[in-house]
Amino acid sequence: MNTKPAASETGDPLLLTPGPLTTSASVKQAMVHDWGSRDQGFIGINKMVLEKIVELAGGQGTHVTVPVQGSGTFAVEAMITSFVPKSGKLLVVINGAYGQRARKIAEIAGRAVATYETPEDTPPDLAKLEAMLVADPAITHVFAVHCETTSGILNPIAELAALVKKQGRRLLVDSMSAFGAIEIDARTVHYDALAASSNKCLEGVPGLGFVVCRNTALAECKGNATTLVLDLFDQAEGFAKTGQYRFTPPIHVIVALGKAIEEHAAEGGVAGRGKRYRENAKVLIDGMRAMGFQTLLPNDLQAPIIITFHMPTDPKFVFQRFYDGLKDRGYVIYPGKLTVADSFRMGCIGRLYPDHMRGALAAVREVLDEMRVTNGGPALAAE
Repeated sequence: MNTKPAASETGDPLLLTPGPLTTSASVKQAMVHDWGSRDQGFIGINKMVLEKIVELAGGQGTHVTVPVQGSGTFAVEAMITSFVPKSGKLLVVINGAYGQRARKIAEIAGRAVATYETPEDTPPDLAKLEAMLVADPAITHVFAVHCETTSGILNPIAELAALVKKQGRRLLVDSMSAFGAIEIDARTVHYDALAASSNKCLEGVPGLGFVVCRNTALAECKGNATTLVLDLFDQAEGFAKTGQYRFTPPIHVIVALGKAIEEHAAEGGVAGRGKRYRENAKVLIDGMRAMGFQTLLPNDLQAPIIITFHMPTDPKFVFQRFYDGLKDRGYVIYPGKLTVADSFRMGCIGRLYPDHMRGALAAVREVLDEMRVTNGGPALAAE
């Protein structure tokens, strides 16, 4: 090994993943204290967190944040099963694993489901989507993923929202890996609900999902939920009455998120965080392409969240050796999860900066040299 292993400011490996991700020392430090869930100090921190999330969404006065204990998928399931009534029908727009997951959630909940699916490297055709809505008046809600981390594709959420509104339907958005770094302003993008979580672009730790809900739409959700714990209407009612969670909250996660939100604001909010991530992505993409690697997506479809690369065609390239070599040098990446191509993924989010990406590129070069791989060019089947 030629380079000293990279590490975060607390000595941990750098997570080049879409979340959980590398967090700041101060976010970690916020978790070392204990708080009572009924204590006014904690209640105040939680109130601040929920209000700041609404502000980041551009939903002051029109929307409310309803938190959900658990990972982001808990929030997505709470959103679908609370907002789609038993008599409703959900059209799921799919171009990756998270659209597929939403379809499964709706089916298990006994909701009528239709799907519009494109390959993982292809955004939805809005004309075809509109034709489906026109042809099926039973569809009441549309579900779409903002940034689909299966590939890293950025879907045209603003245009899709305008189409759904034009057709008189309701939009549910999974903005899990985009919220906080890629703008989606509730004043211009009309949706009934948007799900995200603590451990993505806000740079907190895992354990809290949340749904930003349009107040008028949330008021119609009473009795829709298929579970007690994921009932967003009941959860919101509890906060309105007591300011407290119905069931034990992930206190340390919420306090850490409060600190992370302060740091997000200090960086310049959504614009500032997004700028750093775009810089990270450019350094990574340019450097990997210079070594012959090919990205799955063209620049115009690529979100600055996670980058998917085709596997090299060189038979000396062994992904597990590549992964282990990078991990030994302090960089943790993700395997691919595509059906359209053999691939791996490298994330740009978390407490990472362009110099970290340059360090990762140097580590990639070292590992390739160890494997005697001279070019990261993709498999012929992917060309």
